[in-house]
Amino acid sequence: MTIDIDKKKYLQPETVALLNSMSLRARLVVEGYIIGQHRSPYHGFSVEFAEHRSYGAGDEIRHIDWKLFGKTDRLYVKRYEEETNLRAHIVLDTSKSMLYKSGDISKLTYANLLAASLSYLMINQQDAVGLVQFSQKIDTFIPPKSRPSHLSLILAKLNDEKAGNDTKVDVVLHELAERIKKRGIVILISDLLDDPKSIMNGLKHFRHQNQEVIVFHILDRKELEFDFNTRTKFLDMESGEEIITEPWHIQSSYNELINNLQNQYRGGCREYLIDYVPIFTDQSLDLSITEYLNKRRKLF
Repeated sequence: MTIDIDKKKYLQPETVALLNSMSLRARLVVEGYIIGQHRSPYHGFSVEFAEHRSYGAGDEIRHIDWKLFGKTDRLYVKRYEEETNLRAHIVLDTSKSMLYKSGDISKLTYANLLAASLSYLMINQQDAVGLVQFSQKIDTFIPPKSRPSHLSLILAKLNDEKAGNDTKVDVVLHELAERIKKRGIVILISDLLDDPKSIMNGLKHFRHQNQEVIVFHILDRKELEFDFNTRTKFLDMESGEEIITEPWHIQSSYNELINNLQNQYRGGCREYLIDYVPIFTDQSLDLSITEYLNKRRKLF
């Protein structure tokens, strides 16, 4: 019982972020989630036999065809073709605005934890997952694969929390929509601090390409509530522009602006059957994992 309680605490982002290894972070988040659900999210997957090939270093022993070995005195492994496995692209915003934090966890740290946890979960479900990191342009493109060794490549990228420049979300989304040929699911993780109409046009492009889409809108609670109580200097993390003001003079206008922004995303996503999930950086990671699994269950 004690072990279960200890693992569940790693669903809290400020706790798991203290660990140095992204691989360990992802594993403990997923294990903590499983314990909290009292059941495994992993599904059985359907495969059909394709062909034999010679056994090589790194092949799993369980795939060796021992009957064929008895006949030929040589080791062969069975190759399989996956029938129903999911192909997912995690599209991660690494622009400078994602570095903002009012507490212990920046938006980028939270986004990386979420991306790592989902990648770990997918690989263990034997789904194929890829990673795209972007700011003004695509900085990283790792195509989806389902091999366990592929997870190490993704986690190594996520372990580096360097931010890019300012954001060009719509440009990146349109490029990706044309680049991703096979149907699957696109998971956008971003603070969405760009023109909402342009971003929605990019997301619609994915839907026109028959891709399923989930948007995780990453927010710091201060960004939504704007409850600053003293004269404050605000810095645009992308342009470097500074402004000093009394926040209470602009709080009402700011709140109206941010609420309208969220409503545009919420309404646009609803219209095009896109899952829109606002997430605060102080929220437990199990909420995001549940939203992803609910989406996956609808597809299979």
